[in-house]
Amino acid sequence: MSLPEFFSTQRQIAESPLNRKIFLHGEPGSGKTTAGLARLVFLLESGIPAEQILILLPQRTLAQPYYDYLAQNPLPPGGLPTIVTLGGLSQRTIQLFWPAISAEAGFAQPHQPPLFLTLETAQYYMAKVVEPFLDQGYFEQLVIDRNRLYSQLLDNLNKAALVGFAHTTLGERLKQAWNGQSQHLIVFDQAQECIKAFREYCLANNLLDFSLQIELFIHHLWRSFLVRNYLQTQYRHLIYDNIEEDAPAAHDVIGEWLPIFDSAVLIFDLHGGHRIFLGADPQSAALLANFCDEVVEFPPSLICPPPIRQFQSALVKSVQRQLTIEELTPQIKTAFTHLPARFYPEMVDRVCKTIDELVHQKQVAPCEIAVLAPFMSDSLRFSLMNRLEEYQIPARSHRPSRSLYDEPAVRTLITLAKLAHPHWEMPPTREEIRSMLVHCIADLDLVRADLLMQMGFAAKKQSFPLRPFEEIGAGGRERITYSAGLRYSRLREWLLNYIERGEEEELDVFFAFLFGEVLSQPGYGFHDHLDDASVTARLIESIQKFRQVIEPVRSQQPGFSVGFEYLKMVQQGVISALYLTPVEEENAVLISPAYSFIINNRPVRFQFWLDCGNFGWWERLFQPLTHPYVLSRNWQPGRLWTDVEEYETNQQSLIRIIRGLTYRCSEHVFLCTSRINERGAEERGALLLAFQGLLRRLHQQEAAHE
Repeated sequence: MSLPEFFSTQRQIAESPLNRKIFLHGEPGSGKTTAGLARLVFLLESGIPAEQILILLPQRTLAQPYYDYLAQNPLPPGGLPTIVTLGGLSQRTIQLFWPAISAEAGFAQPHQPPLFLTLETAQYYMAKVVEPFLDQGYFEQLVIDRNRLYSQLLDNLNKAALVGFAHTTLGERLKQAWNGQSQHLIVFDQAQECIKAFREYCLANNLLDFSLQIELFIHHLWRSFLVRNYLQTQYRHLIYDNIEEDAPAAHDVIGEWLPIFDSAVLIFDLHGGHRIFLGADPQSAALLANFCDEVVEFPPSLICPPPIRQFQSALVKSVQRQLTIEELTPQIKTAFTHLPARFYPEMVDRVCKTIDELVHQKQVAPCEIAVLAPFMSDSLRFSLMNRLEEYQIPARSHRPSRSLYDEPAVRTLITLAKLAHPHWEMPPTREEIRSMLVHCIADLDLVRADLLMQMGFAAKKQSFPLRPFEEIGAGGRERITYSAGLRYSRLREWLLNYIERGEEEELDVFFAFLFGEVLSQPGYGFHDHLDDASVTARLIESIQKFRQVIEPVRSQQPGFSVGFEYLKMVQQGVISALYLTPVEEENAVLISPAYSFIINNRPVRFQFWLDCGNFGWWERLFQPLTHPYVLSRNWQPGRLWTDVEEYETNQQSLIRIIRGLTYRCSEHVFLCTSRINERGAEERGALLLAFQGLLRRLHQQEAAHE
């Protein structure tokens, strides 16, 4: 096994004694994860069995460097290191020791196996529980989407488990911090009641959402001598990376476990904590240094060059309104370029034209470019992807909040499912059928698809809305073309044959057959589009996950259709159809929200910061049912959350994101501004004001030197 050459501090960490516990901290990009990999290699080459090594991370995507290394290098004979998050470790341990704790934890069916809920299925069951409360008028004063309502209730439960307080105190904590109108206080009581009902439903049906998995592990399994002895015997060496992005519950467990480990390397990023909205607590992570034998500070970032570092420092001080002319150096100007525009589309055009110059004139690889915004709307994503395609530049987008239902391929499949199951009484609209035809049939444009839909749409009284192509008039058939008509007829015949069989397949099985027998064949829209095939696979897997945990409802309702229930929940926004897909190494421009880019921790040479005047760079999203700062250990219960705290946290958030982005940029930053935003209004957010302050100081410095 081999690693790239590493410097003395990395070698020191890697080759430290096998009974040493080290707390390693430094800037992002300073080589700390490489030191963790080197430590893994040293442990394996020292004869430590791989199965005794635990690699703990706050989220799965951060484990990619470890997975990549293990996949590319042969391991000594034996097992594999365990690479998990706290949630993964909790789930594995629960599965193993379920009979020992199920009755004690209060489950109504302790002799039955547990059902682990995903984010989707947890929202589904939350919807089932909350629906009667909504009928009684709960949350009627809130203007909020159903899926946001359910996700915020679940988020409260997760915060309680990860921070370490009882879920029964959530409403009171939020009420004590509320400083707005008193009419809103009842919302917290209603949220508390819904949370309590959801937890009781989970205990009655052996359902384990994320919060209940963490609570079972922390309060039952970890406190058990049998379980703790098993884990401490199984794992003797620890590598804990990005600890600043993990929650206090994980820090508590590791704090108690560290004295038992033979060796440990804990890796802490300075200026981290980008997952605060998910429970991350850098202050709690820093306390783990007290349990280590040695604290090692790494040298500055190897990725961030001096001009970018100076630009970072100047911009941060400008945010704090502390920037002076004396602190500026001539190098700062080489770190950034301002791309001003009057209108939003003009800004998008300038960005894409600049990317074209980088790729085709300066020979920059597309994968070395990232286009970042505080929020990535569908329209912005489409505009960027479409323009870059015109320049023949590959692009990919990473937006975790974008559900599969937003993908055209998924909407096409759902429309076909509605057509194939008329007894569900979910007839697709004409617009849905037209979009389906465009996406399904290769080379069928929108005009001919509209013509085919109008001429081929059957009367309402008929159960199947698609008429045979032969019944369309000769003039219409010629305008649509017979080749498109032939593909339309094959698709229609396949759907009719499925309906005539009279046996409803599971929805994931239906999609698998439909894709394999029709949509992936030559002449159909999915044939040459690997992205659509990938989306279809993710949708099928999402349905399978849903089907596996729907049994408590299915067993209580004869004739219950999982497919019908899934589509209904997707259309109502209760289930987002979101399913994590592995991040692929692709030579393409990355289009992503800024926070998602930082959390994925993959540096690039060039960054484009879009719409710097947007308040989203600075302002925290308002969540009426939860609060990431109030529901943390760093907040004193009973204290009011005022405008002072809001302003200070927004300032710190902007500073954190500026540092997070610049630490992951190795060459140049393009700051893109638009006088008029997407909505046609003028915005002057904190990032724009800070940038303008920096430009003014640079101008004053130039004037002083003349």
